[in-house]
Amino acid sequence: MTFQASRRSYTLDAEMEFKDAGLVAASAAAQVDGSNKIVNVGNAFMQGVMVIDVSAIEIASNTEHYRILVQGSTSATFADTIETLAALDLGATEVRDGGAQDSTTGRYELPFMNVQNGVVYPYLRVYTFVAGDIATGINYTANAGVLHG
Repeated sequence: MTFQASRRSYTLDAEMEFKDAGLVAASAAAQVDGSNKIVNVGNAFMQGVMVIDVSAIEIASNTEHYRILVQGSTSATFADTIETLAALDLGATEVRDGGAQDSTTGRYELPFMNVQNGVVYPYLRVYTFVAGDIATGINYTANAGVLHG
């Protein structure tokens, strides 16, 4: 049996845009239109896919390491009770977890759910962890989407 890799299509809603385009060179919560973006998905179980389109990624020094996190909180402001619900590890092979290959531009799909250890996290955000010798950083967009085919 073979698997034909193809680009899946998603329906993306403006309300589920977690990060718009823009370089990230330091660890921070993701923003849309210059403001931190937090989405209230409610107090029920929610399962989704964060569609992350990377348009630039700096790995020239072989020390650059990025983690794109889907985080949940019971606080509408993320003041406390923050939990990582899913993580995407990107960067240079020299610093990536398990020695994975150098990351490239393209589409990454990160499945997540808003329940961990029996706790429902109604508020979601994307957070970018950045480490290493960073000059320009990483540029990406992040949207929670509904899969079609």
